[in-house]
Amino acid sequence: MNERQPLAATRQRVREELRERILTGRLRPGDRLVERELAEDLGVSRVPVREAIRSLEAEGFVVVQSPRRVVVRQLARVDVEELFDVREALEGLAAGLAAARAGAAERKQLERTLAEAARATTRGDVARIPALNSRFHDEIIAIAGNALLDTMLQPLAGRLRWLTNQNERWASLLEEHRRLYEAIASGDAERAKASAVEHVRVNREVTLRLLFGDETGERPAG
Repeated sequence: MNERQPLAATRQRVREELRERILTGRLRPGDRLVERELAEDLGVSRVPVREAIRSLEAEGFVVVQSPRRVVVRQLARVDVEELFDVREALEGLAAGLAAARAGAAERKQLERTLAEAARATTRGDVARIPALNSRFHDEIIAIAGNALLDTMLQPLAGRLRWLTNQNERWASLLEEHRRLYEAIASGDAERAKASAVEHVRVNREVTLRLLFGDETGERPAG
């Protein structure tokens, strides 16, 4: 990473790199973030690293336990439940609005993203699938055309993407997205909203089981 870049660009690149490491599991819950080590690894001074850590703290990705100890946040069950509660409400709204407002061009773009996701799923391209799944949801939010909704989702986007990445039922997710697309393309706002809510609820159940096991506290085998 080139420190000669404008400072604002360097800050953004460092923040995005650290966020990506958390989202992809390279930095795992409980891992410590050491400014000096990260600065050396990224080829920058400690200043943009420090500022990136502050941003990640605000986004809910890291916890500052003391002035000298910062760790990747371990989400508790209640944190995940609350995120899914919010996701269900906001994405249901987004899907309903998208159904009412999507034109031919918007529907075509969703089709293209689904086609890319289908190809990636067939190839088993696990590096590409999560990004395409996130893009599909981002496009629905864009089609919804509600600036306040978009503003409300932005601070949650990273954590919601992290939750989505826990669910590796790629073929099932693709089918759920196809059903959601069909509901939006139908122009029926209530159908689209119901489809989005059902999608979120299925993923809530799967993600909670993956992260915390069943109600007895036992994680699934495998």
